[in-house]
Amino acid sequence: MTTATKADTRVPVTVLTGFLGSGKTTLLNRILTEQHGKRIAVIENEFGEIGIDDALIVKADEEIFEMNNGCICCTVRGDLIRILGNLMKRRDRFDAILVETTGMADPAPVAQTFFVDDEVRERVRLDGIVTLVDSKHIWQHLDTSKEAVEQLAFADVLVLNKIDLVPPGEVDRLEQRVRKVNAMARIHRTSMASVPIDVVLDVGGFDLERALQVKPTFLELEYPFEWAGAFALGPGAHTLALEEGPDPTMKLLAAPLAPGETIDGVKDRLAVAFADRQGAARVGPDGALRPGPGLVELQLEAPGSKRFTLEVAAPTELVLATQHLPAEFKLALLGPDGRKLDPRAERTFVATHVHEKSVTSVGIELEGQVDGKKLNAWIGKLLRERGVDLYRSKGILNMKGDDRRFVFQAVHMLFDGQPDRAWREDERRMSQLVFIGRNLDRAELTKGFQACLA
Repeated sequence: MTTATKADTRVPVTVLTGFLGSGKTTLLNRILTEQHGKRIAVIENEFGEIGIDDALIVKADEEIFEMNNGCICCTVRGDLIRILGNLMKRRDRFDAILVETTGMADPAPVAQTFFVDDEVRERVRLDGIVTLVDSKHIWQHLDTSKEAVEQLAFADVLVLNKIDLVPPGEVDRLEQRVRKVNAMARIHRTSMASVPIDVVLDVGGFDLERALQVKPTFLELEYPFEWAGAFALGPGAHTLALEEGPDPTMKLLAAPLAPGETIDGVKDRLAVAFADRQGAARVGPDGALRPGPGLVELQLEAPGSKRFTLEVAAPTELVLATQHLPAEFKLALLGPDGRKLDPRAERTFVATHVHEKSVTSVGIELEGQVDGKKLNAWIGKLLRERGVDLYRSKGILNMKGDDRRFVFQAVHMLFDGQPDRAWREDERRMSQLVFIGRNLDRAELTKGFQACLA
């Protein structure tokens, strides 16, 4: 007699990812409006500094939560865990959860959340990762963007979208290319994200073993520092010596340890301190450091060796945590007598995912009505001249002479805009734009849009 396998009653979660402009919001709107009989809670994340995607999503009965204070794979993973916890308090109101990531997200840390947090793992399960691919523009990012490649690598389902914009032979070539990155994913070709709903929901395809093959450190928690060492220091002036390295700055903590404390025991406390990037004190070469809980940022732009003084008033147990590995800067801690001190214990960490520094977002919000002719002239010129660097542009505009919202979206030089629903009486008729791309000039973009006001 066989025993029936116990049914998995955990809530299934689909992670919807894809590089900027791949069509995630279009697919999400289809999922929210089609009659598929499922109640879906949506968690949505934006890379842009102002959030407008919630306004671009059609309103339905589903629960929609927005996170726009950072990339979901970096600073706001705690928000994801918190929202999942709040959702489970009203478990009877939905059947599944869909997490739409920003186009700059590495899906690995997002997926990791469903395995490394005990409470999350007990109540929800990762059903699958669905990656949308912009068939026309993805070529511009496959060789330059780590995020674009990792979105392909971790996918259970790959949706080659916008195939109407490229010749059939080009789609064949694209499929061959993505197969080299991910040979196991199911691939679907489409336009306007028009795929059957059962292709993206109830996938049942996330494979932990395959994820570990792609990224062996998948189940290791990530920290905002790569190394920490514990030292026993006597009183006096110590020296922190560094040579030239790969970065012009390095964040560092020199925090006292209580008796019996270990690196593992304080790593989470160190991570909280590292998160306070705005509060980091900048210290230039020959500057002074003191043991304490505050984060410092060493300024390393100057060529050659750099020296920093670490003053210790009394015998101290100290943990030194560094943003980069010591070997990258030939970092050494020297005692008052000039001898190199070795840590009594040390550990390396999986470093937190960091985006390409040149990719940023600019958000603009302005009161007043927009002149259509001026807008067309400005946007047309902007996309012609800067389209290669403008990965994604989107906005909701208050147009002169129209009681409807005007919604526009652009990917590189491709632009689409049209009137949307009427403005509601309780809405502020404010124009909002978001640009995401390389080397953006905030002042130039703001001045250009201001000139479009009637």
